[in-house]
Amino acid sequence: MSGELFIAWRNLSTKRKERFISLISVISVLGVAIGVMALIVVLGVMSGFDRQLREKIVGNYSHITVFGYEGIPAGEADELVGKLITHPHVRGASPYVQGQVLLKEASRFFAVSLRGIDRAREPSVTRLDTYLLKGSLEDLGSGSVVVGKELAAFLGVGVGSKLSTYSALGKQRDLTIAGIFSSGMYDYDMNLVFTDIATAQEIMGMKGVLSAVAVKLDNLYLAEALKEELSVLAGFNYGVRTWMELNQNFFSALKLEKLAMFIILTLIILVAAFNIVSTLIVMVVGKTKDIGILRAIGMTAARVRRIFIYQGLIIGGLGTLCGAGGGLLLCALLRKYHFIKLPQDIYSIDRLPVYIELWPDITLIVVAALVITLASTIYPALKAAGLKPAEALRYE
Repeated sequence: MSGELFIAWRNLSTKRKERFISLISVISVLGVAIGVMALIVVLGVMSGFDRQLREKIVGNYSHITVFGYEGIPAGEADELVGKLITHPHVRGASPYVQGQVLLKEASRFFAVSLRGIDRAREPSVTRLDTYLLKGSLEDLGSGSVVVGKELAAFLGVGVGSKLSTYSALGKQRDLTIAGIFSSGMYDYDMNLVFTDIATAQEIMGMKGVLSAVAVKLDNLYLAEALKEELSVLAGFNYGVRTWMELNQNFFSALKLEKLAMFIILTLIILVAAFNIVSTLIVMVVGKTKDIGILRAIGMTAARVRRIFIYQGLIIGGLGTLCGAGGGLLLCALLRKYHFIKLPQDIYSIDRLPVYIELWPDITLIVVAALVITLASTIYPALKAAGLKPAEALRYE
């Protein structure tokens, strides 16, 4: 241990006549710790929301959607699927039909998105088969439909119940509920229903035409990079959109909110930094005689400056360490015990999600706290280093 670091640590150690300074140091440490802990917990929750919603979105929809500008003729769908699955990163492809319809149960009407799927291929691109609470995709045939848990509860229906559908063209068709799914997202469970392709085409007047082909990749984050390759593979008659483009506004807003919370909560650490400044200034005033003696016996101004920089860094380092430990512990408790519940109809998920990212979240928080701490030591350290031995000892 260097001489400057040893003196810095001794200055922070509790002495009976300097309890006040020690108390200020403890308050400064707690201030930094609370700021760091708040940042870690808030960003952990926001990262959890981001990750959870991404998983839910790609669980209900594909990574990439290949669509025809005027629809996809049914005769070309198999050929298009065959082309797409030749790509090494494509794990599955499935055609579908989608449109808006009205559901009627008793005297109630409800607008939903009706999606006609290929029940054999659908599990290769979405997680619908794993979301089913009742029934199975094998039961999804002509004249049957799979509805979300929230919609079933709202309409008071179950497996075997009858629903009437009405399309924008005025076509009416009675459907039987063959299954109930729960994706964990309120909007999807309330507003999305599934049937087979033939039934959807009949209801929406799209006989012989498909809306698009859903594509699943081995890595959802490669969607943007592979978009152009799949576009070339599909041909000029087709357009390609990624899951990020389809939800661009949502995730951009989430990212901006996360950045804003980081900036706002960093102010807590800045407030704690002022405590460190005041602590060090009090120490400089209280140690004037000691500083004068050190300078008189030959200690340079640079070494005196380092003493007070080390003192500030010790305070900030202890606060950062305690805050990081407390924040990670609280995040772990939130993740394990789920003692904060959320209204699913507002937040789409029923519990507070937490996900810790060591890079960049935790790393940036720790670095920001240490940089702010270092900046707070500069003024007191310069004042201490600027004391002249003769002036410091004049009245001793």
